[in-house]
Amino acid sequence: MSELSETTGASEATETPAVDPDAVAAAREAAAEADRVIVKAGTNSLTDDDSNLDDAKLDKLVDDIESLLSRGKEVLLVSSGAVGAGIGRLDHPTADRDTLEASQALSTVGQSLLMHRYTESFERYDRKVAQILITQHDLENPERFTNFRNTVETLLEWGVVPIINENDAVATEELQIGDNDMISSNIAVGIGVDLLVTLTDVGGVYTGNPKENPDAERIEVVGDNYSDVEDVVTASSTGGFGGIQTKVRGARDAAEYGIPAVIAKSTEPDVLAKIAERESVGTMFLPLDGELDD
Repeated sequence: MSELSETTGASEATETPAVDPDAVAAAREAAAEADRVIVKAGTNSLTDDDSNLDDAKLDKLVDDIESLLSRGKEVLLVSSGAVGAGIGRLDHPTADRDTLEASQALSTVGQSLLMHRYTESFERYDRKVAQILITQHDLENPERFTNFRNTVETLLEWGVVPIINENDAVATEELQIGDNDMISSNIAVGIGVDLLVTLTDVGGVYTGNPKENPDAERIEVVGDNYSDVEDVVTASSTGGFGGIQTKVRGARDAAEYGIPAVIAKSTEPDVLAKIAERESVGTMFLPLDGELDD
């Protein structure tokens, strides 16, 4: 475990006995060498306190993604934020999304604004983007998922960045906190990516809620210690904690299919570049299929 400094981003690392250092080094190497990456960005990583899209946050995310694209990597972006952007766009109080119908309607307003801003931001690098809206049903139905996968493969072949979001306008059970965390994990497994990065408003997984407990320590690596980490997260998630439970579950699911996964803070300077440079950022989930143990 290591304690993350909120002011400098520096950390003082201490070893986690349950995790093999060689496995950690191998996982960091695999993450750095990943050819195809899914980056998932949460609502709080894109909006301000009033639920308006934050131009600076969105541009930073695009800058971070460009740091991977410029290395020749393929990147799929799973982006939340449509409902929040809709609230900000219409100047609705957050309470107005308490009904399913309101959330669905707000998402349709916010999604167009979200894509408009992504288009503008990626154009700074002469990058083209594409919007894909899906539901969990699209991922579970073999024929629909094949169509989705073929579309993604074609876009990547063309050098276009797919920007994927849940289709909130038609979602029912799926319209809930954390669903994009599971969607990104399912896509990672189904398409066969090399790395899953979940960006959030906290610096990784902690021994407590860092927003409430200044003594909470960052858990640097999750491997054989997953059960202990899960217990800690469950106990510390009563105050929201960035929807950390679904992020941990999604990262673990990817790891079980041999995909290294990282949960990191979206405001960390050069966060994706640091992963590509084998630095310790956020919390890394080690692949569990043994492929990196050789």
